[in-house]
Amino acid sequence: MKVRIFDSTLRDGAQGGGIAFTVEDKIRIVKQLDRFGIDYAEAGNPGSNRKDIEFFKRVSGLNLKHVRLTAFGSTCKKGVPAADDPQLKALLEAETPAVAVFGKAWNLHVTKVLQTTLEENLRMVADTVAFLKAAGREVIFDAEHFFDGYKADASYALKVCACAAAAGADVVVLCDTNGGAMPDEIAEAVQAAVGVAGSAEIGIHTHNDGGLAVANSLTAVEAGAVHVQGTFNGFGERCGNANLSTIIPNLQLKKGYECIPPENMVLLTETSRVINEIANLLPDFRAPFVGASAFAHKAGMHIDGVTKLSGSFEHIDPAVIGNTRRFLMSDQAGRSLLLTKLRKIDAGLQKDSPVVGEILERLKQAEAEGYVYEDAEASFEILARKTMGLYRPFFHLKHFKVSIDEPRLEGKYSAAAMVKIEVDGADEIGAAEGDGPVNALDKALRRVLTVFYPEIRNIFLNDYKVRVIDDREATAARVRVLIRTSDGKQTWTTVGVSQDIIEASWLALVDSVEYKLLKEQLSHH
Repeated sequence: MKVRIFDSTLRDGAQGGGIAFTVEDKIRIVKQLDRFGIDYAEAGNPGSNRKDIEFFKRVSGLNLKHVRLTAFGSTCKKGVPAADDPQLKALLEAETPAVAVFGKAWNLHVTKVLQTTLEENLRMVADTVAFLKAAGREVIFDAEHFFDGYKADASYALKVCACAAAAGADVVVLCDTNGGAMPDEIAEAVQAAVGVAGSAEIGIHTHNDGGLAVANSLTAVEAGAVHVQGTFNGFGERCGNANLSTIIPNLQLKKGYECIPPENMVLLTETSRVINEIANLLPDFRAPFVGASAFAHKAGMHIDGVTKLSGSFEHIDPAVIGNTRRFLMSDQAGRSLLLTKLRKIDAGLQKDSPVVGEILERLKQAEAEGYVYEDAEASFEILARKTMGLYRPFFHLKHFKVSIDEPRLEGKYSAAAMVKIEVDGADEIGAAEGDGPVNALDKALRRVLTVFYPEIRNIFLNDYKVRVIDDREATAARVRVLIRTSDGKQTWTTVGVSQDIIEASWLALVDSVEYKLLKEQLSHH
């Protein structure tokens, strides 16, 4: 059975805190949604701002193969015929094949917010839907606050839905706008709406204020909804919208519905991460299905079980949705995982080799000091190679110094760093200014090292995290610094630990640069 997916990342999702899409951003997202196989992309309100007007003009030239662009607006205003409403005219001028319009389904909103009569609200719904249908558009009617309205006056909420359906709406979408409905309430109300919708399809639009947006969407489908609205990664106001990157695989892989072309399911993780990147938001590592830790295993028993039988600790094969299994390196992982990791360095390494036990002991000692290698596998590889005698440092630090100036006129602190290193008996000194001490150190180190290693010009630090390990020591506490670095092709993470945040940052920074040089060296052998 087909369930149509309606993506509102570009409209409802863009209302989330910290999210601001440019026109170019929106075009990139539409292309990715089309490639993935989404049915509808609600792309904005052409009657509300110039940016959306420009977007609709530019996007009309795209050769979209699957997704139907959808313009968004509201019903006509009270006392105004739909044909005379400028906002509805703007919807038609966007020339999208589908339009989504919302109208009130809660009597409280009709009388207190719109400040009109229940009868006039029904007129606004019917007139709007009929006007848009006469213009040749597919009409998706969003019954705003439907579930609150159903609890307050079920008869009127259902009358709004029936009114939209009778006027020609192709889909009547039941909206849990406040995000507070429970699954049993969703099931009852959806079943009731199916009974009055006639030939119109019933859809569901949920918010996550109760943490139930995904569960409520799945419940609605089981109750008869065949159209699901949401956003990728759960973007949206307050606690966000229903997360399509969770809903789609649950419906398609677990319940047997078809949401996207089956061959496209492998693009799920990529789509989630591309949209996060465009939104300039760090991904949720623990996100179901698509998170970097969704199929990550740390405990030795879990790792052993998954190695023997993947289904013992994984609910699906991660490859199906384009994700990958990860074994996290830690003192809990055990000797077998350690050996698997080390054989990537030395394929001939034997299980009873003394160096395996030596590395395991060094790993336990380092973790006791506050190091973690779960996400810092670049630092782990360097540690392992040093212990195995397969590592030669690319440079030696002789001295570094960092200074921080008083705030400048704009209120920012400036920092400067000086680094002196030695490479094959030759000394070199480099200095740089930065927005902070770590930024200055990073610039100074790369500036001096490019004299010897030009290949590091293209690496850049794209994430920096500091964690206090033991806050009982107050300002003398040890800190752990994680640095994520990229060269545009691959990304790696390194770790440093010290009571001095600058030293901890330096340790992670050095590992980061040396890992890049190590990989360059290995690629030429």
